[in-house]
Amino acid sequence: WNEMLDHPAYDAFWQARNLRPKLKEVRPAVLTVGGWFDAENLFGALQVFKTLAQQSPTTDSRLVMGPWFHGGWERSRGDHLGPVQFGAATSEWFQAEVLFPFFMHHLKDAQDPGLAKATIFETGANRWHRLEAWPPKAVKDANLYLQPNGRLALAPPTPEGGADSFVSDPSKPVPFIEQVAIGMPKEYMTADQRFAGRRTDVLVYQTEPLHADLTFAGPLRPELFVATTGTDADWVVKLIDVYPDAFKNPDFKSSGSPWDRTPNPMGGYQQLVRGEVMRGKFRDSLEHPAPFVPGQPTRVAWSMNDVFHTFKKGHRVMVQLQSTWFPLMDRNPQVFMNINEAKAEDYRKATHTVFHDAARPSGIGVGLWAGKRE
Repeated sequence: WNEMLDHPAYDAFWQARNLRPKLKEVRPAVLTVGGWFDAENLFGALQVFKTLAQQSPTTDSRLVMGPWFHGGWERSRGDHLGPVQFGAATSEWFQAEVLFPFFMHHLKDAQDPGLAKATIFETGANRWHRLEAWPPKAVKDANLYLQPNGRLALAPPTPEGGADSFVSDPSKPVPFIEQVAIGMPKEYMTADQRFAGRRTDVLVYQTEPLHADLTFAGPLRPELFVATTGTDADWVVKLIDVYPDAFKNPDFKSSGSPWDRTPNPMGGYQQLVRGEVMRGKFRDSLEHPAPFVPGQPTRVAWSMNDVFHTFKKGHRVMVQLQSTWFPLMDRNPQVFMNINEAKAEDYRKATHTVFHDAARPSGIGVGLWAGKRE
Protein backbone atom coordinates (compact mmCIF):
# COMPACT_ATOMS: atom_id res chain seq x y z
CA TRP A 1 0.00 0.00 0.00
CA ASN A 2 2.74 2.43 0.95
CA GLU A 3 4.64 1.66 -2.24
CA MET A 4 1.54 2.41 -4.30
CA LEU A 5 1.10 5.76 -2.56
CA ASP A 6 4.77 6.58 -3.10
CA HIS A 7 4.50 6.11 -6.87
CA PRO A 8 1.43 8.02 -8.19
CA ALA A 9 2.77 8.23 -11.78
CA TYR A 10 3.88 5.51 -14.20
CA ASP A 11 7.53 5.67 -13.13
CA ALA A 12 10.32 3.08 -13.07
CA PHE A 13 8.63 1.27 -10.15
CA TRP A 14 5.57 0.44 -12.28
CA GLN A 15 7.44 0.05 -15.56
CA ALA A 16 9.54 -2.76 -14.03
CA ARG A 17 6.31 -4.61 -13.23
CA ASN A 18 4.91 -4.41 -16.75
CA LEU A 19 4.65 -7.96 -18.12
CA ARG A 20 4.22 -7.01 -21.77
CA PRO A 21 7.87 -6.31 -22.75
CA LYS A 22 8.74 -9.83 -21.57
CA LEU A 23 6.23 -11.59 -23.85
CA LYS A 24 8.72 -12.66 -26.51
CA GLU A 25 9.53 -16.09 -28.01
CA VAL A 26 6.81 -17.76 -25.95
CA ARG A 27 6.94 -21.45 -26.86
CA PRO A 28 3.95 -23.04 -25.02
CA ALA A 29 0.52 -22.71 -26.55
CA VAL A 30 -1.43 -19.88 -24.89
CA LEU A 31 -5.18 -19.65 -24.35
CA THR A 32 -5.94 -16.18 -22.98
CA VAL A 33 -9.34 -16.04 -21.30
CA GLY A 34 -11.05 -12.82 -20.25
CA GLY A 35 -14.45 -11.44 -19.38
CA TRP A 36 -16.13 -8.38 -20.87
CA PHE A 37 -17.23 -7.46 -17.34
CA ASP A 38 -13.99 -8.32 -15.55
CA ALA A 39 -13.44 -5.30 -13.29
CA GLU A 40 -10.04 -6.57 -12.11
CA ASN A 41 -8.17 -7.29 -15.33
CA LEU A 42 -10.01 -6.86 -18.61
CA PHE A 43 -7.05 -4.79 -19.82
CA GLY A 44 -4.60 -7.61 -19.07
CA ALA A 45 -6.37 -10.27 -21.10
CA LEU A 46 -6.76 -8.06 -24.16
CA GLN A 47 -3.21 -6.76 -23.98
CA VAL A 48 -1.60 -10.20 -23.54
CA PHE A 49 -3.27 -11.43 -26.74
CA LYS A 50 -2.37 -8.23 -28.62
CA THR A 51 1.23 -8.25 -27.40
CA LEU A 52 1.82 -11.90 -28.25
CA ALA A 53 0.68 -11.23 -31.81
CA GLN A 54 3.16 -8.36 -32.11
CA GLN A 55 6.17 -9.70 -30.21
CA SER A 56 5.81 -13.49 -30.42
CA PRO A 57 4.09 -14.18 -33.75
CA THR A 58 5.04 -17.88 -33.85
CA THR A 59 3.24 -18.61 -30.56
CA ASP A 60 0.05 -20.67 -30.83
CA SER A 61 -1.98 -17.92 -29.18
CA ARG A 62 -5.77 -17.85 -28.95
CA LEU A 63 -8.25 -15.57 -27.22
CA VAL A 64 -11.60 -16.21 -25.54
CA MET A 65 -13.76 -13.32 -24.33
CA GLY A 66 -17.08 -14.11 -22.66
CA PRO A 67 -19.75 -12.15 -20.75
CA TRP A 68 -18.04 -12.81 -17.41
CA PHE A 69 -16.87 -11.09 -14.27
CA HIS A 70 -13.35 -11.88 -12.95
CA GLY A 71 -13.08 -15.66 -12.95
CA GLY A 72 -16.72 -15.97 -13.99
CA TRP A 73 -15.74 -18.48 -16.69
CA GLU A 74 -15.09 -20.96 -13.84
CA ARG A 75 -16.97 -19.59 -10.83
CA SER A 76 -20.42 -19.08 -12.38
CA ARG A 77 -22.74 -20.54 -15.00
CA GLY A 78 -22.25 -17.36 -17.01
CA ASP A 79 -25.93 -17.00 -17.80
CA HIS A 80 -26.44 -13.55 -16.26
CA LEU A 81 -24.79 -10.69 -14.38
CA GLY A 82 -27.24 -8.82 -12.21
CA PRO A 83 -30.50 -8.62 -14.16
CA VAL A 84 -28.73 -8.69 -17.55
CA GLN A 85 -29.27 -12.09 -19.17
CA PHE A 86 -26.89 -13.83 -21.61
CA GLY A 87 -29.26 -16.45 -22.98
CA ALA A 88 -27.28 -19.57 -22.05
CA ALA A 89 -24.80 -21.01 -19.55
CA THR A 90 -21.81 -19.51 -21.35
CA SER A 91 -19.24 -20.74 -18.80
CA GLU A 92 -20.36 -24.35 -19.16
CA TRP A 93 -20.20 -24.06 -22.96
CA PHE A 94 -16.68 -22.61 -22.79
CA GLN A 95 -15.42 -25.32 -20.45
CA ALA A 96 -16.82 -28.15 -22.60
CA GLU A 97 -16.21 -26.77 -26.09
CA VAL A 98 -12.99 -24.74 -25.70
CA LEU A 99 -11.09 -25.24 -22.45
CA PHE A 100 -11.23 -29.03 -22.15
CA PRO A 101 -10.43 -29.72 -25.84
CA PHE A 102 -7.53 -27.22 -25.67
CA PHE A 103 -5.89 -29.00 -22.74
CA MET A 104 -6.64 -32.49 -24.08
CA HIS A 105 -4.91 -31.59 -27.34
CA HIS A 106 -1.83 -29.91 -25.88
CA LEU A 107 -1.37 -32.07 -22.76
CA LYS A 108 -2.81 -35.46 -23.79
CA ASP A 109 -2.13 -35.47 -27.57
CA ALA A 110 -5.83 -35.63 -28.41
CA GLN A 111 -7.04 -34.50 -31.82
CA ASP A 112 -6.62 -30.81 -32.63
CA PRO A 113 -10.04 -29.25 -31.87
CA GLY A 114 -9.54 -26.55 -34.52
CA LEU A 115 -10.23 -23.65 -32.20
CA ALA A 116 -10.66 -20.23 -33.73
CA LYS A 117 -7.99 -17.59 -33.28
CA ALA A 118 -10.56 -15.62 -31.30
CA THR A 119 -13.73 -17.05 -29.73
CA ILE A 120 -15.70 -13.98 -28.77
CA PHE A 121 -19.11 -13.47 -27.18
CA GLU A 122 -21.21 -10.64 -28.58
CA THR A 123 -23.12 -9.04 -25.69
CA GLY A 124 -26.49 -7.50 -26.46
CA ALA A 125 -27.09 -10.10 -29.18
CA ASN A 126 -25.97 -12.97 -26.90
CA ARG A 127 -24.09 -15.16 -29.36
CA TRP A 128 -20.61 -16.59 -29.84
CA HIS A 129 -18.37 -15.87 -32.83
CA ARG A 130 -15.38 -17.75 -34.22
CA LEU A 131 -13.14 -15.03 -35.62
CA GLU A 132 -9.85 -14.99 -37.48
CA ALA A 133 -8.65 -11.97 -35.53
CA TRP A 134 -9.52 -9.64 -32.70
CA PRO A 135 -10.67 -6.95 -33.25
CA PRO A 136 -12.52 -8.38 -36.28
CA LYS A 137 -11.10 -7.49 -39.66
CA ALA A 138 -14.40 -6.17 -41.06
CA VAL A 139 -14.59 -3.13 -38.76
CA LYS A 140 -15.21 0.39 -40.00
CA ASP A 141 -13.97 3.33 -37.93
CA ALA A 142 -16.65 5.82 -36.94
CA ASN A 143 -17.34 8.43 -34.28
CA LEU A 144 -20.19 9.01 -31.87
CA TYR A 145 -20.37 12.77 -31.56
CA LEU A 146 -21.86 14.76 -28.70
CA GLN A 147 -24.53 17.15 -29.92
CA PRO A 148 -26.49 20.10 -28.49
CA ASN A 149 -29.55 19.35 -26.35
CA GLY A 150 -28.22 16.03 -25.10
CA ARG A 151 -28.20 14.33 -28.48
CA LEU A 152 -25.70 11.75 -29.75
CA ALA A 153 -25.10 10.93 -33.41
CA LEU A 154 -22.63 9.45 -35.88
CA ALA A 155 -22.60 12.79 -37.75
CA PRO A 156 -20.30 15.63 -36.62
CA PRO A 157 -21.86 18.57 -34.75
CA THR A 158 -22.85 21.71 -36.65
CA PRO A 159 -20.45 24.70 -36.77
CA GLU A 160 -22.38 26.59 -34.10
CA GLY A 161 -22.44 23.46 -31.93
CA GLY A 162 -22.29 24.43 -28.30
CA ALA A 163 -20.97 23.40 -24.91
CA ASP A 164 -22.28 21.95 -21.68
CA SER A 165 -21.01 22.69 -18.18
CA PHE A 166 -21.47 21.21 -14.73
CA VAL A 167 -20.15 21.79 -11.24
CA SER A 168 -18.09 18.97 -9.78
CA ASP A 169 -18.01 18.91 -5.98
CA PRO A 170 -15.56 16.40 -4.45
CA SER A 171 -17.60 16.43 -1.24
CA LYS A 172 -20.64 15.07 -3.14
CA PRO A 173 -19.15 12.61 -5.65
CA VAL A 174 -21.17 10.54 -8.13
CA PRO A 175 -21.39 6.99 -6.74
CA PHE A 176 -20.55 4.08 -9.01
CA ILE A 177 -23.61 2.07 -7.96
CA GLU A 178 -27.04 3.04 -6.68
CA GLN A 179 -27.02 0.63 -3.76
CA VAL A 180 -24.89 0.76 -0.64
CA ALA A 181 -22.39 -2.11 -0.77
CA ILE A 182 -19.25 -3.26 0.97
CA GLY A 183 -16.44 -3.63 -1.53
CA MET A 184 -16.97 -3.74 -5.29
CA PRO A 185 -20.04 -5.76 -6.36
CA LYS A 186 -19.23 -7.66 -9.53
CA GLU A 187 -22.58 -6.59 -11.00
CA TYR A 188 -21.53 -2.94 -11.21
CA MET A 189 -20.21 -3.39 -14.74
CA THR A 190 -23.73 -4.03 -16.07
CA ALA A 191 -25.57 -1.89 -13.49
CA ASP A 192 -28.48 0.45 -14.28
CA GLN A 193 -27.20 4.02 -14.71
CA ARG A 194 -30.50 5.89 -14.39
CA PHE A 195 -29.60 7.03 -10.89
CA ALA A 196 -26.48 8.81 -12.20
CA GLY A 197 -28.18 10.44 -15.18
CA ARG A 198 -30.58 12.28 -12.86
CA ARG A 199 -27.74 14.22 -11.23
CA THR A 200 -26.74 17.75 -12.25
CA ASP A 201 -23.04 16.79 -12.27
CA VAL A 202 -23.50 14.13 -14.97
CA LEU A 203 -23.86 15.06 -18.65
CA VAL A 204 -26.13 12.76 -20.66
CA TYR A 205 -26.20 12.31 -24.45
CA GLN A 206 -28.25 9.73 -26.34
CA THR A 207 -29.38 8.75 -29.82
CA GLU A 208 -32.93 8.39 -31.00
CA PRO A 209 -34.30 4.81 -30.83
CA LEU A 210 -32.30 2.76 -33.33
CA HIS A 211 -33.98 1.68 -36.58
CA ALA A 212 -31.63 -1.32 -36.89
CA ASP A 213 -29.11 -3.22 -34.79
CA LEU A 214 -25.81 -1.38 -34.25
CA THR A 215 -22.67 -3.33 -33.25
CA PHE A 216 -19.46 -1.88 -31.81
CA ALA A 217 -16.31 -4.05 -31.89
CA GLY A 218 -12.87 -3.15 -30.57
CA PRO A 219 -11.55 -0.36 -28.37
CA LEU A 220 -13.47 2.82 -27.59
CA ARG A 221 -11.50 6.02 -28.23
CA PRO A 222 -12.83 9.08 -26.38
CA GLU A 223 -11.71 12.47 -27.65
CA LEU A 224 -13.02 15.28 -25.47
CA PHE A 225 -12.45 19.00 -25.79
CA VAL A 226 -12.85 20.38 -22.31
CA ALA A 227 -12.09 23.26 -19.98
CA THR A 228 -12.10 23.57 -16.20
CA THR A 229 -11.88 26.33 -13.64
CA GLY A 230 -9.45 24.16 -11.66
CA THR A 231 -5.98 22.89 -12.51
CA ASP A 232 -6.83 19.18 -12.56
CA ALA A 233 -9.94 17.15 -13.34
CA ASP A 234 -10.98 13.56 -13.93
CA TRP A 235 -13.03 12.61 -16.99
CA VAL A 236 -15.24 9.54 -16.74
CA VAL A 237 -16.82 8.22 -19.95
CA LYS A 238 -19.61 5.64 -19.78
CA LEU A 239 -21.11 3.87 -22.82
CA ILE A 240 -24.66 2.74 -22.01
CA ASP A 241 -27.31 0.58 -23.69
CA VAL A 242 -30.76 2.10 -23.06
CA TYR A 243 -33.54 -0.49 -23.21
CA PRO A 244 -37.02 0.50 -24.48
CA ASP A 245 -39.51 1.40 -21.76
CA ALA A 246 -41.72 -1.49 -22.85
CA PHE A 247 -38.88 -4.03 -22.90
CA LYS A 248 -39.67 -7.34 -21.23
CA ASN A 249 -37.29 -10.24 -20.95
CA PRO A 250 -39.16 -13.56 -20.88
CA ASP A 251 -35.97 -15.36 -19.79
CA PHE A 252 -35.43 -13.22 -16.71
CA LYS A 253 -35.15 -15.18 -13.48
CA SER A 254 -34.67 -13.31 -10.22
CA SER A 255 -31.68 -14.45 -8.20
CA GLY A 256 -33.03 -12.75 -5.09
CA SER A 257 -30.12 -10.30 -4.98
CA PRO A 258 -30.69 -6.55 -4.41
CA TRP A 259 -29.91 -6.06 -8.10
CA ASP A 260 -33.03 -7.84 -9.38
CA ARG A 261 -35.79 -7.79 -6.80
CA THR A 262 -38.52 -6.78 -9.20
CA PRO A 263 -40.19 -9.35 -11.49
CA ASN A 264 -39.07 -7.55 -14.64
CA PRO A 265 -36.59 -4.72 -14.01
CA MET A 266 -35.45 -4.16 -17.59
CA GLY A 267 -37.98 -1.65 -18.96
CA GLY A 268 -36.00 1.55 -19.53
CA TYR A 269 -32.88 -0.05 -18.05
CA GLN A 270 -29.65 1.82 -18.77
CA GLN A 271 -27.04 -0.93 -18.91
CA LEU A 272 -23.43 0.06 -18.45
CA VAL A 273 -21.47 -1.45 -21.34
CA ARG A 274 -18.10 0.15 -20.66
CA GLY A 275 -16.92 2.88 -18.31
CA GLU A 276 -13.43 4.25 -17.69
CA VAL A 277 -11.66 7.32 -16.36
CA MET A 278 -8.80 9.49 -17.52
CA ARG A 279 -7.18 11.46 -14.72
CA GLY A 280 -6.73 14.71 -16.55
CA LYS A 281 -3.18 15.51 -15.51
CA PHE A 282 -2.07 12.28 -17.26
CA ARG A 283 -3.83 13.16 -20.55
CA ASP A 284 -0.55 13.57 -22.46
CA SER A 285 1.74 11.27 -20.47
CA LEU A 286 1.30 8.68 -17.72
CA GLU A 287 4.89 9.39 -16.67
CA HIS A 288 4.79 13.18 -16.59
CA PRO A 289 1.57 14.77 -15.24
CA ALA A 290 0.72 18.32 -16.28
CA PRO A 291 -1.84 20.83 -14.94
CA PHE A 292 -4.74 22.35 -16.82
CA VAL A 293 -4.73 26.08 -17.51
CA PRO A 294 -7.99 27.32 -15.97
CA GLY A 295 -10.53 28.22 -18.65
CA GLN A 296 -8.36 27.05 -21.55
CA PRO A 297 -9.95 24.53 -23.96
CA THR A 298 -7.88 21.34 -23.86
CA ARG A 299 -7.96 18.04 -25.73
CA VAL A 300 -8.25 14.90 -23.58
CA ALA A 301 -8.07 11.64 -25.55
CA TRP A 302 -7.27 8.04 -24.71
CA SER A 303 -8.16 4.45 -25.57
CA MET A 304 -10.63 2.54 -23.41
CA ASN A 305 -10.91 -1.23 -23.21
CA ASP A 306 -12.59 -3.13 -26.06
CA VAL A 307 -16.26 -3.97 -26.39
CA PHE A 308 -18.22 -6.35 -28.60
CA HIS A 309 -21.77 -5.22 -28.06
CA THR A 310 -24.91 -4.92 -30.16
CA PHE A 311 -27.42 -2.20 -29.43
CA LYS A 312 -30.63 -3.80 -30.61
CA LYS A 313 -33.27 -2.17 -32.78
CA GLY A 314 -35.44 0.09 -30.61
CA HIS A 315 -32.67 0.62 -28.05
CA ARG A 316 -30.71 3.85 -27.68
CA VAL A 317 -26.98 4.46 -27.40
CA MET A 318 -26.15 6.72 -24.45
CA VAL A 319 -22.97 8.38 -23.25
CA GLN A 320 -22.65 9.78 -19.74
CA LEU A 321 -19.79 12.10 -18.76
CA GLN A 322 -18.84 12.92 -15.19
CA SER A 323 -15.79 13.73 -13.06
CA THR A 324 -16.27 11.58 -9.96
CA TRP A 325 -16.98 7.86 -9.60
CA PHE A 326 -16.83 7.13 -5.89
CA PRO A 327 -15.40 5.02 -4.35
CA LEU A 328 -14.39 3.11 -7.46
CA MET A 329 -11.82 5.85 -8.03
CA ASP A 330 -10.37 8.20 -5.45
CA ARG A 331 -11.56 11.79 -5.38
CA ASN A 332 -9.56 14.43 -7.24
CA PRO A 333 -9.05 17.72 -5.33
CA GLN A 334 -9.31 19.39 -8.76
CA VAL A 335 -6.07 21.11 -7.87
CA PHE A 336 -2.83 19.96 -9.53
CA MET A 337 -0.92 18.12 -6.81
CA ASN A 338 0.03 14.69 -5.50
CA ILE A 339 -3.46 13.49 -4.60
CA ASN A 340 -2.07 10.92 -2.19
CA GLU A 341 -0.90 13.80 -0.01
CA ALA A 342 -4.09 15.90 -0.26
CA LYS A 343 -5.64 17.31 2.91
CA ALA A 344 -9.31 18.12 3.43
CA GLU A 345 -8.80 21.80 2.64
CA ASP A 346 -7.25 20.95 -0.75
CA TYR A 347 -10.53 19.65 -2.20
CA ARG A 348 -12.43 22.32 -4.14
CA LYS A 349 -15.45 22.65 -6.37
CA ALA A 350 -14.78 23.31 -10.06
CA THR A 351 -16.86 23.99 -13.14
CA HIS A 352 -16.09 21.69 -16.04
CA THR A 353 -17.11 22.39 -19.65
CA VAL A 354 -17.35 19.96 -22.56
CA PHE A 355 -17.39 21.49 -26.07
CA HIS A 356 -19.22 20.00 -29.06
CA ASP A 357 -18.88 22.20 -32.12
CA ALA A 358 -17.23 21.78 -35.52
CA ALA A 359 -13.87 23.04 -34.26
CA ARG A 360 -14.03 21.00 -31.04
CA PRO A 361 -16.07 17.87 -31.86
CA SER A 362 -16.08 15.86 -28.64
CA GLY A 363 -17.05 12.23 -29.06
CA ILE A 364 -16.01 8.59 -28.92
CA GLY A 365 -14.30 6.68 -31.71
CA VAL A 366 -15.87 3.26 -32.27
CA GLY A 367 -15.48 0.30 -34.60
CA LEU A 368 -18.69 -0.50 -36.50
CA TRP A 369 -19.02 -4.19 -37.28
CA ALA A 370 -21.38 -5.65 -39.85
CA GLY A 371 -20.09 -9.22 -39.88
CA LYS A 372 -22.11 -12.40 -39.72
CA ARG A 373 -21.97 -15.19 -37.21
CA GLU A 374 -18.97 -17.41 -37.91
